[in-house]
Amino acid sequence: MALTSHTALLTAAQAARLRELLEERGYEFEPKPHTLYAAKKGKLHVAVYEKGPKVLVQGRETEDFIRFLLEPEVLGEAKLGYEEELDPAMFAPHFGIDESGKGDYFGPLVVAGVYTDAGVARALKAAGVMDSKRIASGRRIRELAEKIRAVPGIATSVVAIGPERYNELFGSFRNLNRLLAWGHAKVIGNLAGQRPDCPRALSDQFARPEVLARALKQQGIGIELEQRTKGESDIAVAAASILARERFIDWIDKTSAAGGVVLPLGASSAVVDAARQVVAKHGVEALGRVAKLHFKTSAAVIGNSDGSGTDSA
Repeated sequence: MALTSHTALLTAAQAARLRELLEERGYEFEPKPHTLYAAKKGKLHVAVYEKGPKVLVQGRETEDFIRFLLEPEVLGEAKLGYEEELDPAMFAPHFGIDESGKGDYFGPLVVAGVYTDAGVARALKAAGVMDSKRIASGRRIRELAEKIRAVPGIATSVVAIGPERYNELFGSFRNLNRLLAWGHAKVIGNLAGQRPDCPRALSDQFARPEVLARALKQQGIGIELEQRTKGESDIAVAAASILARERFIDWIDKTSAAGGVVLPLGASSAVVDAARQVVAKHGVEALGRVAKLHFKTSAAVIGNSDGSGTDSA
């Protein structure tokens, strides 16, 4: 499968050097929101985004651009085509697990998992899969999610814990990390049912690693568990992050339309305003159907008699 999309982080100096090279080679520059610059030549598009900064290369000539310009003249390292030698664990059979909605007052907590092996990993990389936090567009999230599900040999699982169920579970667990571990264990169990021979699962590092290990043991799941910071650098975890984000934003969009109140992301002052609109329009009991009540946001909206409201862990 030809590589038609690629993203790489740059330093400020590398971003400046890349611009010089594009100018020298006759690229046509064009304004684009949130970028330091964007340029195109033929059907190849190059955009360097402010956040990072990072470069996004798209088009049929992406692979040649990386091999002959980006890597040797900007990044100073050759990785394309050597990924399996540089990171063999990413291409070995394993589950990657990630979540979405943990820090958002409105909406579900979604945990997703993806099984990959060498063939699946190659296809996901060729499709341009990356950590969902690096993708601002909901349309792009949905496009990539469709590509992920279409990869031959892949296995996926998504567990969405809606606000009502979330509030019920939080009342039992009294701790977000334990609730999150319960969701991770559910997804790993679902994937293990589809790929019982898979030897390993990878997730982001929990604040207390033993919490997830204990949750797996409680659900009778025996598998080698790896937790590490920046787990989303693994292609299976990155794919899981996209599936989780897709389910989360779909819920937000659908519920906003149904309730007549736009539900913002995060836990900002705009979220407080939206929560007050929900209460005014549908009654205070409606808040538990759309929001995670243990956040401090609830106290700002309806008060908290015991003063125990907390933000996400």
